[in-house]
Amino acid sequence: MSQPTWRAVAARAASLLLRYPDEEVLAALPTVRAALDGLPDAVAGPLRDLVAHRETTAPVDLRSAYVEVFDFRRRCCLHLTYYTCGDTRRRGEALVDFAAAYKRAGLAVVDGELPDFLPAVLDLAAVDDGGWRLLRENRVGLDLLAEALGREKSVYRQAVHAVREMLPPAQPGDIAAAARLARTGPPVEQVGLEPFGLVDTTGGRR
Repeated sequence: MSQPTWRAVAARAASLLLRYPDEEVLAALPTVRAALDGLPDAVAGPLRDLVAHRETTAPVDLRSAYVEVFDFRRRCCLHLTYYTCGDTRRRGEALVDFAAAYKRAGLAVVDGELPDFLPAVLDLAAVDDGGWRLLRENRVGLDLLAEALGREKSVYRQAVHAVREMLPPAQPGDIAAAARLARTGPPVEQVGLEPFGLVDTTGGRR
C-alpha cells in the first residue's frame, strides 16, 4: 500500500475510533480491524489496541467512559484550537481557518460539530492535504491531548499516538509551547462562539 493510501486509511480509522461509540460506529469495527493489516506497525498497533477494547467492552460502558473522558475532562478536549486559543477571540479566528480548509476541499463538517473536532479533521486528512496541514500546525494540541489521556489512563491515547506517528516530529518550539500550556492551561477569555457552532453541510454551496 503506497504511503498516501495507507495514511488515508489510518486517518479514517483513527477518526472512527475517536468518535462517540454509537451503534453505527461500533458496527464499523470489523471493517476498521481489517483495514489495519496494511498499515505500518507503529500506526496499526495502537489502533488495534483501541479496536480490541471497543470489541470486548459492553457498549453502555464504552459510552459512559467516552462521556466521562471527553465531556467532563477539559484537558481531554477533542477540539484542537482549545489547547492554543482556549475560549478567546483568537479561537474564532482559528476556527475560520479550519472551516476554510473544508470549503477548499469541497467538504463540510456535519452534525453541528466545530471544524476543529479531531475526528472531522482526520476525515479531511483522509481525502485532502489540508487536513494534514491542520494536524501539523496543531501538533501542540495533539501532544497535550495525548499527555492528558495518558494521565487518565484512557485507551483513547492510543489513537492520538497513532496520529502523531504520521506527523513530523515536534520541533523544539512546539515542545516548549506544549510545556508552557501544560503548566498554565489554555488562555481564558469568555466570548461568544455561536457563529462557529454550525458548519454549512452544503460545503458553502447555496
